[in-house]
Amino acid sequence: MTCAELLIRLLRDTYDVDTVFGIPGVHTIELYRGLEGGNGHDHQGSGIRHVTPRHEQGAGFMADGYARTTGKPGVCFIITGPGMTNIATAMGQALADSVPMLVISSVNRRDTLGRGQGRLHELPGQRELMAGVSRFSHTLLDPNGLGEVLARAFAVFDGARPGPVHIEIPIDLFDAPVSEPVSTRRTALAKAAPAPAALEQALDWLVDAKRPLVLLGGGCVDAPDAARRLVESLDAPTVTTINAKGLLGRDHPLDLGANASLPAVRELAHEADVVLAIGTELGETDYDVVFDDGFTLDGRLIRIDLDPEQLARNQHADLALVADAASSLEALAAGCDQRLGGERLSRDGRKRTHDALSALALADDPAFRPYVPLFDTLRESLPGAILVGDSCATTYAANHLVSQDAPRRFFNASTGYGTLGYGLPAAMGASLGQPDLPVVALVGDGGVMFTLTELACAVEERLPVIVLLWHNQGYEEIRRFMDNAGVTRLGVDIQAPDFQTLAAGFGCAATRVGNPAGLARAIAHRPEDGPMLIEIDATAWNAAVA
Repeated sequence: MTCAELLIRLLRDTYDVDTVFGIPGVHTIELYRGLEGGNGHDHQGSGIRHVTPRHEQGAGFMADGYARTTGKPGVCFIITGPGMTNIATAMGQALADSVPMLVISSVNRRDTLGRGQGRLHELPGQRELMAGVSRFSHTLLDPNGLGEVLARAFAVFDGARPGPVHIEIPIDLFDAPVSEPVSTRRTALAKAAPAPAALEQALDWLVDAKRPLVLLGGGCVDAPDAARRLVESLDAPTVTTINAKGLLGRDHPLDLGANASLPAVRELAHEADVVLAIGTELGETDYDVVFDDGFTLDGRLIRIDLDPEQLARNQHADLALVADAASSLEALAAGCDQRLGGERLSRDGRKRTHDALSALALADDPAFRPYVPLFDTLRESLPGAILVGDSCATTYAANHLVSQDAPRRFFNASTGYGTLGYGLPAAMGASLGQPDLPVVALVGDGGVMFTLTELACAVEERLPVIVLLWHNQGYEEIRRFMDNAGVTRLGVDIQAPDFQTLAAGFGCAATRVGNPAGLARAIAHRPEDGPMLIEIDATAWNAAVA
């Protein structure tokens, strides 16, 4: 057995990998020797489906979307040098949002590393470069160490704060013979549970609080039932961040949504005497997207996170617990049930939540009003759909307006790293991960150009993704920032292509709409076995819904 053959075997049999994203290159041919029969809809042979994006950045975004919807790591096979610099942006987004991603790459022969000989794809310090966008980056120098380094990677995914892991294999090791591993069993990791004494202290503060507030982040997505039980027992208004959307279910009476940057929710935060923050980094793009440092917590702050370093960032914690978010939610919910005898506290939590949302009046806000009928149409036409957003106008509105019925059904690139080009390929990964659910990519005419070529892959893989393209003639958000700063517009009023013609060239169904009725008709006539691009003329839409 060669090193490459062992890699495929371990991924498939030990780590339950069923999909790999990658573009074959001269340096990675040996990786494909074991993948025969895994292409497209033919799952015979290796049992691993190989998806070929049109750019390595697309591969990374697809792996990201797959991971967010399934909870399993997205896996990529990437060539040396340019392949790695191409995927670095996607890894940066995944790192910022704690998304598990395994990037297996080639690197030049061991005897040439660091010698600067101008070898094909040579990238000096490739491992060091990728270490900046990964939980760890490792160069495999002994083929018999492959099992151990893979075990390390999945230990990060299963038991620590997840994120990308990069393993590079010198090209002279792919066909090197390896010994049969001592064990091919996956290590069963139990995530860290909250310390009992600290848990009791947290419960004391929460039960005795007069005006509690709960902040739930993306780390909580695997415990929706416990999250609901806890906040209902505490009768506590709850912020669910962008990556936690759907955690409490659709339109829960205690859910403030991802509106921590807006005045009425900030007032609740300021007034809270005890704040519980679980699985959230309390970062800028969730709590201060207006960039004024106005999110302040004056009450006691309890923080729970799997990463101890995270507990020392952004907001000072009065009580910090290093623990898994899901197990902590379960323990806190059970502790409340025990202390309260199954009863629920009554502290006007529902009223406080209702009053705050009424004060925000998001549906009547001129900044959001045009998008209300858009998301109403999507909800009526595509119940249960996964919404995947690029950094674009519709995504920014969805962050505030959209409520989902379950977690892992809403995510986008406006958080953390904030890249462009994410929406389309990440939606494709989501469709591969959850083929029984409709998937919508929210994209703009600017950002979609970064990865529009992935339409070819979507057609090839017959992925029924709806690409909802909001066409507002350029980079609207940056135009607004330039105008507010008194800077003359430059580089933002860009010329767009004919998206209908481009989509047709890829073999993708496409149409153009300008009002909610047209959008509903387009969705009703979408193909079942391939993508559809629906281009919304923003000017016509805004006039129609005014």
